[in-house]
Amino acid sequence: MADIANGLHELAVQLRQTPLLQWVGVVCGVVQVLLAKANKVLLYPFGIASILITVYVLYEAGLYAEILLNGYYLVMSVYGWVHWISRKDQPPVMAAYSKRMDWYITLLIVAIGFAVLYLALIYFTDSTVPVWDAWISATAWAGMWLLAQRKIENWLWLNVSNAFAIPLLAYKGLHLYALLTLFLFIVATFGYLDWRRIIRRQHMEGGSRA
Repeated sequence: MADIANGLHELAVQLRQTPLLQWVGVVCGVVQVLLAKANKVLLYPFGIASILITVYVLYEAGLYAEILLNGYYLVMSVYGWVHWISRKDQPPVMAAYSKRMDWYITLLIVAIGFAVLYLALIYFTDSTVPVWDAWISATAWAGMWLLAQRKIENWLWLNVSNAFAIPLLAYKGLHLYALLTLFLFIVATFGYLDWRRIIRRQHMEGGSRA
């Protein structure tokens, strides 16, 4: 019990010492995932703000591999935003289950992403956790691509990434971001359940119009 109390006290001290900019970035990240859970397009501007702040924080911490992941997040966020709201004379993008081709692309993203990132971390950085880091990034890449496509499985892949990212962030001393990732893991679980209901409702409405 004493060890737990000491650990919680140390965590509280570290959180109080966290710069305001990191808190702003984390709040934007929380808002983004809540909007994603509700299937709202405003998730993207909040997500982009969170990404830009996170990139600055990671640069200050010298975590250059994670900057690459957030650069991908930024590209996919812009793509997802445009894909969602800029389709002229077409119905809004709806949530759906992945088809076979979506799974092929997703697995290809994970496989190629992991290999490329692992080799880059080995040969071009001083990373001490290249396998762990590469896996987190590759699975997150897959999840972000599926989110842009409005595929429900994005929550599954993002939570695989989250599950590995939580201890890694804590290990690197980014405790606030570790807590944010834990929150994202919980929300993503409910997001998957919510999207199942959304898809079921879409099917029912489509059937009633037929």
